[in-house]
Amino acid sequence: MTEFSDLERLAMRRALLIATQGLYSTGENPRVGACFIRDDEIISEGFHKAPGLPHAEIEAIRAAGSSTLHGSTCVVTLEPCSHVGKTGPCADALIDAGVRRVVVAMVDPNPLVAGQGIQKLQDAGIDVAVGLYAREAEQLNPGFVSRMTRSLPFIWVKSASSIDGKIAMADGESQWITGPEARKDVQRLRGRCQAIVTGVDTVLVDNPRMTVRYQEAGIEVPEGLHVAQPLRVILDTRGRLPETGALFDEEGPILWITGRSIDHPQLRCGRIEQWVAPLTNDRVDLRAVMSELANRSINEVLVESGPRLIGQCISEGLVDQGVLYLAPKLLGQAARSLYDVAPAQLADAPEIFIREIREVGEDLRLDWTLRTHA
Repeated sequence: MTEFSDLERLAMRRALLIATQGLYSTGENPRVGACFIRDDEIISEGFHKAPGLPHAEIEAIRAAGSSTLHGSTCVVTLEPCSHVGKTGPCADALIDAGVRRVVVAMVDPNPLVAGQGIQKLQDAGIDVAVGLYAREAEQLNPGFVSRMTRSLPFIWVKSASSIDGKIAMADGESQWITGPEARKDVQRLRGRCQAIVTGVDTVLVDNPRMTVRYQEAGIEVPEGLHVAQPLRVILDTRGRLPETGALFDEEGPILWITGRSIDHPQLRCGRIEQWVAPLTNDRVDLRAVMSELANRSINEVLVESGPRLIGQCISEGLVDQGVLYLAPKLLGQAARSLYDVAPAQLADAPEIFIREIREVGEDLRLDWTLRTHA
């Protein structure tokens, strides 16, 4: 069993913490933090900010300034890369810096790295230890890990209901079931995702913007960065997308997914992109949609929609983590129900595992997953 010093443990906890500063900005890249330690102290640190910018190890090397890193230990939340992408190989930079040891939380699941960075360091005579807080490192990057290992993004499903499981009054009135703090929390959930998926029925009924209101939610991104809006994905089998609406008034890309090639004014002017998906039971194939989003380097997806689409996600096992906001209200029997699932008998009912319950303002947030994913 690999032994880690108290300082290495402290430095890894620090690296994991600073890596979260890239929660809303790293896009298709993993969130990574790094620290250099020597003589019983952390002497330098850095985190990855955005695609195309230096990786965490390079940021930490630069932060050291004129201080020499020769003989130090680098503690990093993800295996240093060994290939040339938008930036140079971090493994080479660590070798050039003269480090004596590298402590890695987890091996990079990217097939372009996948142990090669560790091997390169070891071939250069550097001591490498792997596995310190590996679980926490994986939890920092659920989408990146999922995309690299399953060719699917990590799929969040968000809903809001009254305490009796209703999402709207019988006439469709639903704003606002939850309070302002829960709505800010939703903005933060959107902000960490690279795509937001909804159905055309939600667009027709609610006229949503489907954007992240960074300032309103108090979301902080690294200084000097402008973070793009997530890709907004509209599932529209038969082509009922309206020609105008709030969706088109906000900046950011829109992917219109249909069951066949259909013309649209917003398509002709280049405002939206169309992708024709395969159909299953006369509906857009959800798994094919998620696979396509993974092919577009989408790590995390948030499904925000009505009960039918979310019910389909549940029935097809396409929920990695559900988030349900429960408001202290009772809407009654005539109101619209939460999830459109229809098990034939009790034994067939989807089972969930509740991971966490916490207060968000006056509401409750329940984080859950399907039992098959627990």
